[in-house]
Amino acid sequence: MTANGGSKAVGRSKATARAELVRDGLGVSRGIAIGTLYLHDAGTITVPELRIPAARLDAECARFNEASANAGRQVEQLQDKAGRLGGAAGEELGYLLDAYRQMLHGSRLLRGVEARIRNDRINAEAAVQQEINEIVRGFEAMEDPYLAARVADIKDIGRRLLRALTNTAYRPFTALPRNAVIVAEEMTPADTALLDPNQVAGLATVMGGSEGHTAIMARSLGLPSVLGIADLLTGVKGGEQVIIDGTNGLVVINPGPETLAFYRRERAAFLKARRVLSRLKDVPAVTRDGGRITLQANMELPNEVGAVLDSGAEGIGLLRSEFLYMNRDDVPSEDEQYAILKDVVERMGGRTVTVRTFDAGGDKLAPALGCTIGPNPSLGLRAIRLGLARQDLLEAQLAAILRASAHGPVRILIPMIATVGELRATREVMNRVIRRLRKAGVSLPDPLPRLGAMIEIPGAALSADSIAWHADFFAIGTNDLVQYTLAIDRSDEAVAHLYNPLHPAVLRLIQFTTQAAQRANIPVSVCGEMAGDPRYAPLLLGLGLRDLSMSTSNLPVVKNRIRSLDLAAAETLARTVMEQTDSGKIGQLLDGFQGH
Repeated sequence: MTANGGSKAVGRSKATARAELVRDGLGVSRGIAIGTLYLHDAGTITVPELRIPAARLDAECARFNEASANAGRQVEQLQDKAGRLGGAAGEELGYLLDAYRQMLHGSRLLRGVEARIRNDRINAEAAVQQEINEIVRGFEAMEDPYLAARVADIKDIGRRLLRALTNTAYRPFTALPRNAVIVAEEMTPADTALLDPNQVAGLATVMGGSEGHTAIMARSLGLPSVLGIADLLTGVKGGEQVIIDGTNGLVVINPGPETLAFYRRERAAFLKARRVLSRLKDVPAVTRDGGRITLQANMELPNEVGAVLDSGAEGIGLLRSEFLYMNRDDVPSEDEQYAILKDVVERMGGRTVTVRTFDAGGDKLAPALGCTIGPNPSLGLRAIRLGLARQDLLEAQLAAILRASAHGPVRILIPMIATVGELRATREVMNRVIRRLRKAGVSLPDPLPRLGAMIEIPGAALSADSIAWHADFFAIGTNDLVQYTLAIDRSDEAVAHLYNPLHPAVLRLIQFTTQAAQRANIPVSVCGEMAGDPRYAPLLLGLGLRDLSMSTSNLPVVKNRIRSLDLAAAETLARTVMEQTDSGKIGQLLDGFQGH
């Protein structure tokens, strides 16, 4: 089924066209839900700004501290509930609430509020609102979608503080209809975790993106969801029938008979397909003519290990280590990083874990790393450039990864490599750390973890032959490779439609990098979103790639596609594609390819 297919189905219902409302958004959790619309109020509180006399400032600060302590106790109670929730959703909520608890105990947020009370002589409620607004503006300015999505967490903490200050009760979801579809301006991750999948069919919101906790929670709970619908709340009311098409990012309110019948058939087909895909967990990814493909998982947070294992992934092809620096004002110590990474490595039970050193700096996590934001953060001091400029940070992380590698197979991946010199300098730092650890009597594995280069800059791809002499493996990050090759910021709505992984220049860089790795006899994988799209699987295999890493939700779909392909036919397809200069024709070739 395609997005166009869903729109056509709605269009066929001429008799009810006026009654139907169709909304487009971002499908973040696949599947189709049909249920009763429930309008959810997030409990937003409007507060006035009041002047506080100097003599009452201590009392106002004390009132705020008592409120933050109360909010902290509420979060601890939620943590108890999260423990009973179990599964991936329980782990996700537990991690999130732990971050909430840290923010409610001696954080930059609390210090900022108290400073506003004293310096501006305003009431605590106004100080909370102003501090939250400032932090939110900073997060929203970040170009990384995962970090920008933390805005929902900050707003949720702000609402908790305001409810505690104003003694406002908040009891969401107390009168849900049967088979409810939640429609809201915004859902906090904690609210999402309170949803009972046996009572709630789906979710749609105005705010939110695919990288946020709400999206992650929705996927963990298996709720078909569409987020980021600007006009979602226009002309809707509770009690109407609603369809959520989480696969194609569509919401249909008050569907006509034809539309309803169409989506009932689609839902039955989706559930049947999911049952079939679940049986592939323990089946290898082998093409029809015997080609063995390795499928690994991308991972954002340590609590996703369970989902990685459930997906049947053969390892972690990309562990983004930025989570180590999230929601804090300081830098994590070597011991702190080691403890978290060791836990991940041990839980993977002998499957390889590829840890990418921090892809941070510039706009990303600047406060925690003590950096200032440059004029062009994406092209500034970030990733390995920051690591080599701040070798204390890089050494601490490399030491933590090396120590964790004593507990299972680990690879180290360096982001944003642009030159051979950067990789050689990184290896020198790593060798220095190894000598220090050995001198201190720390147990290290033999052989030591391999050191790989992430190829995501066009210059690196074009220098792949020389970089391959100094790298133990390559991982092609197609998301940034496409952005930098086409000079397209896909988070910018004005140009996002120009983002195109099938641009001939992008495909030539992937081909060139893959062939360079093959000539140097080193492994090469793809870990960008291209790897997780079954449409691209025959092309990537045809270009010579045998190792793909993707989100756990996409892995069964891609495995199913691979098992329908012949490698020889995929290679013929790739040769035909690489002769094309029009990305539109390339797309048609992929859509028309049968696999054998």
